[in-house]
Amino acid sequence: MNSFLFKHIDNSALVVFRIFFGLLCFLESVGAIFTGWVNKTLIEPQFTFNFLGFDWLQPLPGNGMYVCYGIMGVFGLCIMLGYKYRLSAFGFALLWASTYFMQKTAYNNHYYLLFLLSFIMAILPANRYASLDVKLNPKLKSISMPNWCRWVFIVQLFIVYTYASIAKIYPDWLDTSVIKLLMQNKSNFPVVGQLLQNEGIHYFIAYSGILFDGLVIPLLLFKPTRKYAFFASIFFHLFNSFVFHIGIFPYLSLAFCLFFFEPETVRNIFMKKKKLYTKSEIKIPCYKSVFKSVFIVYFVIQIILPIRHYFIQDNVLWTEEGHRLSWRMMLRAKSGSISFRVVDNATNNLIPIKLNEYLTKKQQRSLRTKPDFIWQFSQILKKQFKSEGKDVSIFATCYVSVNGKPSKRFIDPEIDLAKAEWNYFKHNTWILPSK
Repeated sequence: MNSFLFKHIDNSALVVFRIFFGLLCFLESVGAIFTGWVNKTLIEPQFTFNFLGFDWLQPLPGNGMYVCYGIMGVFGLCIMLGYKYRLSAFGFALLWASTYFMQKTAYNNHYYLLFLLSFIMAILPANRYASLDVKLNPKLKSISMPNWCRWVFIVQLFIVYTYASIAKIYPDWLDTSVIKLLMQNKSNFPVVGQLLQNEGIHYFIAYSGILFDGLVIPLLLFKPTRKYAFFASIFFHLFNSFVFHIGIFPYLSLAFCLFFFEPETVRNIFMKKKKLYTKSEIKIPCYKSVFKSVFIVYFVIQIILPIRHYFIQDNVLWTEEGHRLSWRMMLRAKSGSISFRVVDNATNNLIPIKLNEYLTKKQQRSLRTKPDFIWQFSQILKKQFKSEGKDVSIFATCYVSVNGKPSKRFIDPEIDLAKAEWNYFKHNTWILPSK
C-alpha cells in the first residue's frame, strides 16, 4: 500500500486542476452575488433552515453575506493563482462549509461535493508549480506529487457516480415518469424545448443517465475507452448545464477528467514548458500511518453515508430521511400542501399562522414536502410564542405527492410537533407511512 500511495508521479494534472478549481470557486462565489442567490437565500429570509445541529450558524447581519461571498471569491482567485495557497484554500473551505451548513433551502448535492473538494484541495500540494507561491519561494517548486493525490479524486468520483447510478434504478425513473415531470417546465426552451417533451428522449435521458453514472469512471480509467468516455462526458455535462442550470458542477466534472489522462498529454496541452516527471520514486513520509488511517476512515464514511437510508424505516423518496449527503441527484418531483394549527394551551384558542409572514416562497416549497423543515418551523413557532409568554401546541396538516402520484397525508395531524423530538439516526414516527 505504501508503494502505491506514496509513489511519485507527474503533477501536471493537479496543477492545471488547481487553476480551473480556483476559477470555478471564484465564479461560483461572485455568481451567487450577482444572480441574486445570496439575497434570496441568505439575506431576504427572516431565518434560514440550517442543517440540524448547526443552529449557531446564522447569516451575518446587513450586507455581511455579500462580504462573505466576496471574500470567498478572492480566495478562489488566490487558489487559481497559487498565492498563499494553503491559507486561501482553507479559508475558502471554511467559509463554504459555513454557508453550506447555514441553510438547506437551496440544497444541492453539488454544493456538498464542493464542500468535500475544498478541504481535499487544501491539503494537496497543488501550488508547487505555475504559482505565485513558487515565484516568491522557488524552493517550493516540484514537478511531482504522491500518487494518492490523484487517486483521492478518482475514488471520490467513483463513489459519487456509482451511488448516483444506483439511486436511479427504481420504477418511477425506469418508466420515465420522473423525467417527464422534470421536463415539463422546459418546454419554453429555445430550439430544444419541444424535443425535451418527446417520450423517446425521456427514455434516452433515463437510461443513458444510469449507464453514464455507472460506467464513466471505469471507462475513463481504461485507456482504449478513455476518449469516448471523455466525449460522452462533454455531451452529458453540457446538456445538464443547459437544461438544469446547475452552476459550476458540469465544468468542475469535466476538469476532473485531467486525472484520467496521461501526464504527458496534460502537459502538452496546458503547460508545454514544464518538464515531465518520469522517475517514479517512492517517498514514504514519517506520518504514513496517520495518513493511511485518515484516508481509510474518510472513504469508509463516504461509502456508509449514502446507504444509511436503507436502515431507516420506509422509503427515502417519501420520508426524505437519509436523502442528503447521499448523491441522490435529480431523482424525484415532489409537491405538497401544508397548514399549521397552533393552540394556546392556556385558553385553548387557535392562533392563525400565515406562512407568507414567516417564509419566502422558496422556503415554503421545501416546507411542504420535507419533514425536517416542518419540525424546525414548529420549533421556531414554539420559541416565538414562548417569548410572548404563551405555551402552545402545534399541529400540521400536510399532504404530499411524489412523482405525480395522488397526494397522501404526510404528517400525523394528532402529533404535537412542539413536543416532538427529531431522531437523527432512525425514523420519525410522526411521519406517516408511504403505503
